[in-house]
Amino acid sequence: MYLKTIAKILMGFLLISSLNAQKSNINKANEVFEAYSYIDAREIYLNVVKEGFESPQVFQKLGDTYYFNSEYSDALVWYQKLMEKYPNGVPPVYYYRTAQSLKSTGKYQESKKMMGQFASLSADTELAKNFMNDYPTLDSLVDFKSKEFEVYNVTELLTNSDFGPSFYGEDKLVYASASGNTIGDQTHDWSGLPYLDLYEAQLDKEWRLTKPKPLEGEINTPYHEASATFTKDGKTVYFTRNNYKNGRKRKNKDKLTNLKVYKAIKLDDGSWGNVEELPFNDNSSSIAHPALSHDEKRLYFSSNMEGTIGESDIWYVDILGDGNYGAPTNLGTKINTEAREAFPFLSESNNLYFSSDGHLGLGGLDIFVISLNEDGAYKEVTNLKQPINSNKDDFGFIIKEEKKMGFMSSNRDGNEGSISDDIYRIWEICGEIVIQGVISNAKTGEAIKNATVQLLNKNERVVSETKTDEQGNYRFGDFLNCTEKYTINATYRDYGSNQKSLTTPRGSDVVQTDLELTPPECPVDDLGCRLTLQPIYFDYGKHNIRPDAEVELAKILQALKEYPELKIHIESHTDSRSSSSFNLGLSERRARATMQWFIEKGIARNRLTAKGYGESMLLNHCANGVQCSDDEHELNRRSMFIIKN
Repeated sequence: MYLKTIAKILMGFLLISSLNAQKSNINKANEVFEAYSYIDAREIYLNVVKEGFESPQVFQKLGDTYYFNSEYSDALVWYQKLMEKYPNGVPPVYYYRTAQSLKSTGKYQESKKMMGQFASLSADTELAKNFMNDYPTLDSLVDFKSKEFEVYNVTELLTNSDFGPSFYGEDKLVYASASGNTIGDQTHDWSGLPYLDLYEAQLDKEWRLTKPKPLEGEINTPYHEASATFTKDGKTVYFTRNNYKNGRKRKNKDKLTNLKVYKAIKLDDGSWGNVEELPFNDNSSSIAHPALSHDEKRLYFSSNMEGTIGESDIWYVDILGDGNYGAPTNLGTKINTEAREAFPFLSESNNLYFSSDGHLGLGGLDIFVISLNEDGAYKEVTNLKQPINSNKDDFGFIIKEEKKMGFMSSNRDGNEGSISDDIYRIWEICGEIVIQGVISNAKTGEAIKNATVQLLNKNERVVSETKTDEQGNYRFGDFLNCTEKYTINATYRDYGSNQKSLTTPRGSDVVQTDLELTPPECPVDDLGCRLTLQPIYFDYGKHNIRPDAEVELAKILQALKEYPELKIHIESHTDSRSSSSFNLGLSERRARATMQWFIEKGIARNRLTAKGYGESMLLNHCANGVQCSDDEHELNRRSMFIIKN
């Protein structure tokens, strides 16, 4: 009996000791959690649950350690346990996070029901209003997949996390990476990944990343650097960094290390230096993901600073020059919600692209766009839909709209949350490509009718052939491939041939390719040129054959006698002086007078034709109203003798 009593007392002490230990563990986990050390906090909470101790708080925090690392399927496990075991008094935000996690695992109908419960508890929030207004369209959003764009992972061979692309000049991309950290060997408590550095990579012709290397100079530190934006001249960069000074992280009153926006200047040796913190940062909040407007007069960013509607909002400051900036301005409830809005990007047409999990999306962060111009195409916040968005996190979207090419970040191809972040190339799916152009005379600029135009592939094989129309136009289409090398080859009679190579673009486009062909010094059918005739002159306003012209015509006559099968067409042209109708009639009379001269010399009429063209085929710029010399006008006043087939 005595032994049993002692045993019970000992068990009681052990139980109390165990309870106290677990409370201590939970308190420690809470401290770690509040410091955003989610990986460390997670291990403590998991051990607490393993020992058989549960509470709504433990399930909430466990779910959050996964949710805020974008590990939505694991977050869902703990949120559902919370709903099942403690259905009363669950904070509304956990209905929202559960709904988001359900969407990210493809359970859209269950997500809608959970969002309905959230909306009933939080009807006045922007999140609830967005859901109530838009939820009928969720099914169509899920089922719709744009055929306009294709998405390709350009960093899938890199380990860990790569995200936040930024254009740097015409042929480089800068991005944040934990895949090859070169500054320090620490890992971050939040995600368990190495700290991020900024890298730059060359873009090849397929917009893939080549030759990645860390940015040189004073930008990268032993802690986080990410999300850069560059001025168009490439000499200034704004970027995100941990609150870091004199080699050490700085913490706020809650012992948290916030994010801040910094600026650096490109030095003469090509490295980055003169790093300075922007004056609107503060130690009590995070400011991140800077993005310059196209005119470089505003800097946009995301922040949870005082005045933020949700977990993070999109803000901007005016850049005033001389290191001065305007006061931070929140973009308001049309864009920002009580959830997360981040990663802004401004296009050349002033479209704001950003990521959000507060507007209706497919799950996790989705990418949205809204025009900041009143007459812009996107009047309301618009989801970019699949394949740009997925049921995972999609963010850090940048685009060159005129080329319909860009990049984004996503963890869609992995199941490890932010560890699975990769950079994806976006470009327009190959549509209708047309190659067209005009074939013209290199000397006169005159369009060439019936020129032969061939389309050759990259192996120099003819894949199509056509003739130019009355205006010298040709066209190839309907069967051309995107990003394919082709050659256009043009020929006409005894003119010199000409060709031009090109590579077709992405998407749908018309590629204008004009070619000029150089006529021979003496065209094969120009008998007058071959016989080196001098100009055949007529008296002004007259059409009778002058004696000096007969000397030249005698050369043609001799050729006609020597070659009985030879037939010729006589063309007569004038300059632009006098009226067009007068010149046309005059040239017609001169052409017929010339033909009559040959007939009177014994040449059969059926071997001769004649026509006057007036001033319709000028050889130079000397048209009506243009001041020209007599010599310039004389070039147009000519007779030609064309050999007929």
